[in-house]
Formats: sequence, structure tokens, C-alpha cells
Amino acid sequence: MNNPLQFYNAQISLFQSKIAALKKKLLVLSLSRVVIYLAGVMGVYIYFHNIPVAVSIAIVAIGLFLYFVSKHTDAKAQRNLFRALLKINNEELEIAKGNFYKRFSGNQFQNSEHPYSLDIDLFGRGSFFQYLDRTAINEGTHALAEVLKSNDITNIPNRQEAIKELSKKPEWRQLFTAKASLIETETPTNVIIDWLNNYQPFVPKIMRWLPYVFGTLSTVIIVCSVLQIIPLHYMAYWLIFGIFIIGFVFKKVNMLSMHTSKIKDTFRQYALLLHQIETETFTSTLLKNKQLQITSENDKASDILKSFSKALDALDNRNNIFFILFGNGFFLWDLIQSYKIEQWITTYAHKVEDWFEVVAFFDAYNSLSNFSFNHAEFVYPKITANNTIINTKELGHPLLDKTKRIASDLNINKEQFFIVTGANMAGKSTFLRTVSLHIVMANVGLPVCAASSEYTPIKLITSMRTSDSLTDNSSYFFSELTRLKFIVDTIKTEPYFIVLDEILKGTNSTDKAQGSRKFVEKLVAGNATGIIATHDLSLCEIEKELDDVKNYYFDADIVNDELYFDYKLKKGICQNMNASFLLKKMEIV
Repeated sequence: MNNPLQFYNAQISLFQSKIAALKKKLLVLSLSRVVIYLAGVMGVYIYFHNIPVAVSIAIVAIGLFLYFVSKHTDAKAQRNLFRALLKINNEELEIAKGNFYKRFSGNQFQNSEHPYSLDIDLFGRGSFFQYLDRTAINEGTHALAEVLKSNDITNIPNRQEAIKELSKKPEWRQLFTAKASLIETETPTNVIIDWLNNYQPFVPKIMRWLPYVFGTLSTVIIVCSVLQIIPLHYMAYWLIFGIFIIGFVFKKVNMLSMHTSKIKDTFRQYALLLHQIETETFTSTLLKNKQLQITSENDKASDILKSFSKALDALDNRNNIFFILFGNGFFLWDLIQSYKIEQWITTYAHKVEDWFEVVAFFDAYNSLSNFSFNHAEFVYPKITANNTIINTKELGHPLLDKTKRIASDLNINKEQFFIVTGANMAGKSTFLRTVSLHIVMANVGLPVCAASSEYTPIKLITSMRTSDSLTDNSSYFFSELTRLKFIVDTIKTEPYFIVLDEILKGTNSTDKAQGSRKFVEKLVAGNATGIIATHDLSLCEIEKELDDVKNYYFDADIVNDELYFDYKLKKGICQNMNASFLLKKMEIV
């Protein structure tokens, strides 16, 4: 469907009708359970004097009751899934209206030492991440953040291909997200992986067969005692003997049970998600490779995780008094389940990290593909390898309202440096963030907000939002210098696209002008590519001396005693500044 809003509204109608139907079904199933229960009690009461008939009625009633309980549980699970899907589609409509500021902001992923994550509104309130993120599991959220921060310029066409393919599977993506959102997990996967890799087995190999021999003997003793072939107290002695055996490992089993009870929901969740990945058909190279990563020679990863989840549930039954006494006393239940779990860990622990990584990958890429689905008018950059770094038509910021967005053309070649001047509020900083986001999005494999784009992949580095630090006892100016030193050191190793916004703000105007000029000259001499925005018009004189430096500006005019901005990038030097006008207009001076 080409119109995402139509798709979301259709999905909302679909799931509302399904939820309404399930509501009626749940009511019928609930009433059926009550009727069967009452009928069973009544039947047993009426035929109480006829034991065979009463027992038969009780068995049939219990069987039917359990059947309807199972059906009710299944219907309830289906309703919860539809509710999750309904919520997903309602949220998409809200986000489309611009209501996304209360979503998780990803503020924790900002890093002042990262090449660009602090400067371009990538994370934080109102950020690109906050608008983009649709992840349902914590590991997927972190994976998405790492993708945005990776600065990876390799294999971009493969990522584009994967995002395009997933963008055409909105139902599959929503089902994946809904399933992931329904299960609460309390243990991070990195903790689980660390525990599995460092686990030390305690159950001896003899327990592979001993509990079954012991259980067989227990069955014989119980039958013989009931038939009075042997004294009844022999059964009690045998029970005590079994509990005595369990006593040697009881503490270790408790420790194992404590850990497994916290992770079983995680494995159940990942088994469902892996199954959905395994059973889907993918054609893009990246997605097919991720499928292969969870493929075993004999069994599917989802089935392997499901079997482990069942073993964890079985061990968890030891919390029932029946299993503690009779299960352990007659069948060594704790040892049987502990041995199964340890054997699973020994066989598959080394694969779990790969399985978890694949699920996190799809969770992250669902967000990227959802963005592509929501913005069919955006274009995937044509990846080139020539002298042109960015050649775009009608480049705009992806988070601005498209009815108000002002786009500009940009063509910047390798080793060119643009100096952008302009009045306050004319659009310089927004333009720098637009260009920066174009690079980040293109490197990730996302479509960009432009009519067309040709792009030669390059890493990004910025200095736009420096701050002082009371904790580190560093001044604003020293923080700026530290950032600029970081840029100079980083670009020595490989090419970067450099974006600077009004550098050296922490010193006087003369010193600032001289320092900025020397810094830009150093970058240009080092064959750097990038853009600097400044109010200092003297910096524009470098264009006369260096062919690789070009001047551009954003204009501001006063029309009918009101300030007017067209927010269009133009070639040349800005001559109209607005600080004095604004001071007078706002009656400050």
C-alpha cells in the first residue's frame, strides 16, 4: 500500500473488529466453563450412590473443563496480540501528527567523544532517534543506536536492499514487534550470555541414566506396596532414600533454579521471534545471511530455544510441594531436569549470542524499514565512487513538517570546503544538521529527504555543540579546543566530512576570526571536505586565496517592518544581519 496512513487506519479497523469478536468468544468460553463445572458437580451429586457413573461424569466434566480453559487461554493470548497490534497502528498515526516527544529519547546514547552523536540532534528529545525508534526489546534499541552511531561506509547497497525489502513487509514487521512487546524480561541478554559461557556443571554423567533406573525401581516399589506384596513402610523408606540423594545437590540445584527462573521468559520470547524470522522468505543478501546465522544442521534455533524453555519450566515445577517431596523422593526430579539443562548449555551456549544478535538486528532494522515505509517520497541515495561527495536536489530536514519544509540543492565535491554565512535564525544550523543527517542516513542505508541524491560514502565528524564542564574543571574554550584537536587527530587516518558551527566562540572576536581562519586553512591544506557556518564575514576572504573554498549564505530581509527568511541556500556572502533590528523590534534597546 503506497499510503501508510491508509494502511494504519485499515489495520486499526481490522484489529478493532477482531478484538470485538474475541471479546464475545471469551465471554462464551467463560460461561461454558461455569456451566460444565456446575453440571459436573450436579451430575456427581445425583449419581453419588452409583460410583462408576459418578466417576465417569467427573472425568468427562474435568476433561471438558480443561479443554475450555485451554481454549480460553488461547483466545486471551490472541486478544492480547491484537491489542498490541492495535496499539502499534494507533501510535503510528500519532507520530505522523508529530506527537512523538514522549517516546523514549535515547538520550543515554549521546557521547561527547563520539564523532557526531551529540551535535546533530541524533538522540534526545525531539531527535531523529526518538522519531525513528520502534524497537520492542532493549537489545534491539541498543542495536539501533549503534547502527546510527557506527559511521560505517561499507556495504551500504546491501543495507539499502535489506531496508527496502523489510519496508514492503509491514504486517510481518508489526507482528514481530507485537510479539516482542508482550513478554516482560528481567535479565539483559549480555548477562545471560555471560552466565551461560561461565557456567560450571555439577551433575555427574551417571545421572544420564541413574534417575530413570531409580524411577523404575520406585514404580515397582509403589505398585508392590499398594498391592501389599511388600510392607507399606518400604515405600516410605525408599522415599526418604531418594530425598537423601537429592540432599547432596539441593543447594546447587537451588542456585541453578534461581538463575533459570529469571531467564526462562527471555528464551520463550526469543524462540517466538526466531521462529518468525526462520519461517519468512527473504531475498536480500543481508537478511538471508542473518537467517543463515540462526540455522542449525539438524534443528531450528527456535525449536532448540523452545526445548530449553520447556526444561526451565520443568525445573521450575520443583517449587510445587508435590515435586519437592514425591517428584524428588521417587524420581529424582531435580537431577533429571538439572542434567537436561546442563547438557543443553554444554551443547548450545556458544550459539546463543548469535541468536540473540539476530533478533536484535531484526528489531533494529524493523525501525529503519518502518521509516522507509512511512516516507515513500524520500529517495535512496545513488552510491557512487567519484569526485562528488554529495549532489542532492531539494535536500530537506526529515523531521520538519513537509508542508513547511524549505529544501535546498547541494553539490559539494571531494576536498571542497564551504563557508556558510547568514543572519541569526536564517537556517544555518538547521542546514548543517540536514547535511549531517543526510550523511548518517545514507551510511545507514536509509532513504533521505531529497528529490534526488548521489553520494560517495564518507564518514562524518562535527563540532557544533560544545559545552564547559564543572566536573572536569574545563572551560568552554578549552572544551572547544579539545574537540577541534579531536577532529584534527581523527582525520589524519582517513577522509571525513567535517561540519563546524561557529567555532572558537569562547574567545574575543579578533582572536576568533584569526583562529577560525587558520583552522579552516589547515583543514583545506589537509584536503579536508566539509562545511563551516559562521557570522564572521572575514572568513569568507579565504575563497579568494584557495580554489577549494566556496562561499554560501542564508539571507534575511526586512519586509514591511517584519523580518523575512526564505531559508534557501545561495552562493555568495550574506550582507544582511538582523541582531540590531531584533533588539529594536523587541524593544530591548
